[in-house]
Amino acid sequence: MTTFTETEERQELRKAVRKLAGKYGREWFAEKARSGEKTTELWLEIGKFGYLGINIPEEYGGGGGGIGDIAAVCEELSAQGCPLLLMVVSPAICGTIITRYGTEEQKRRWLPGICDGTGTMAFAITEPDAGTNTHNITTTARRDGDGWVLTGRKIYISGVDEADNVLVVARTEDAKTGKLKPCLFVVPTDAAGLEAKPIPMEIVSPELQFQVFLDDVRLPADALVGDEDGGLVQLFAGLNPERIMAASFSTGLARYALDKAAAYAKERVVFKAPIGSHQAIAHPLAQSHIEIELARLMTQKAAALYDAGDDMGAGEAANMAKYAAAEAACDAADRAVHTHGGNGITQEYGMAGLLVATRAGRIAPVSREMILNFVSMHSLGLPKSY
Repeated sequence: MTTFTETEERQELRKAVRKLAGKYGREWFAEKARSGEKTTELWLEIGKFGYLGINIPEEYGGGGGGIGDIAAVCEELSAQGCPLLLMVVSPAICGTIITRYGTEEQKRRWLPGICDGTGTMAFAITEPDAGTNTHNITTTARRDGDGWVLTGRKIYISGVDEADNVLVVARTEDAKTGKLKPCLFVVPTDAAGLEAKPIPMEIVSPELQFQVFLDDVRLPADALVGDEDGGLVQLFAGLNPERIMAASFSTGLARYALDKAAAYAKERVVFKAPIGSHQAIAHPLAQSHIEIELARLMTQKAAALYDAGDDMGAGEAANMAKYAAAEAACDAADRAVHTHGGNGITQEYGMAGLLVATRAGRIAPVSREMILNFVSMHSLGLPKSY
């Protein structure tokens, strides 16, 4: 029998994370972001209680759970107004790829720090000239004696200043064909030849975005994660979890916006009645509730398929979940601002910042248009358009 409710264990996990994040809250989070400080205190506390690496095997310091568990943690943090972008990157993308493809020695070296928050890992794939076209990345890795030398540049790389290492997607040359193929390398953020420059952003977030320059960065042989000939399969192992996490990030933000809007609509009295009694306010908020619940359900489906080992099914569901969640979040944030009227664009009420935060979900980690391309091709069997 299929059930549409989460296990009691997952529900207890959500409750515990809600309680922990509630001690911090949106005001604390926004204050840190505006003053240029970090949310390290919250990050380390999540790690201490075992929530940060809940999807990583127990023998490496994790909780032995699935992607659905770490997605639940991410969603509940966002729903309390503390969306931690590096959760998408460090445990979900990097943690998954290293767990699946790393050597025993690499797992023991990097996974415990990812789990307890002391060894956060960033992820670098996007490039200025390639954008969504991963096949066009130009960062190259060439063999040099026993090691490797990396050269290239990346853009919109989250949290490089908070990470000890960054998992870089580069290309190596195939000795037989001369063609370039994608490979993954763990690069220390303090490596000689690596330079990171912050990109000024309008988003209110303690986690910064960076341009990363790799100028003949020398790496040992064991910096390569997985098989040199593994290609895109290894890279995509991290991208379904990324989409599932992005969906949870969005639904959490959407829930936060809707909760604030509903609370305000109950208290704010105009024309002798709470504004929530008027359908012009009530119906859009009810619509958001429906959209959020639909997106959450698809996210749970994607996580369940992924944890069951169905990568193709998970790919379709994860893309649809990410699409639905971003749309729901953008609408919820817009309706929350509108419900608050003029107060919606003040710092005091903290609604307007959500417009940019939720809008990013339509662009990253993959644009809504590329998801529609995926569904057109893979779900409907239509000819490829790009």
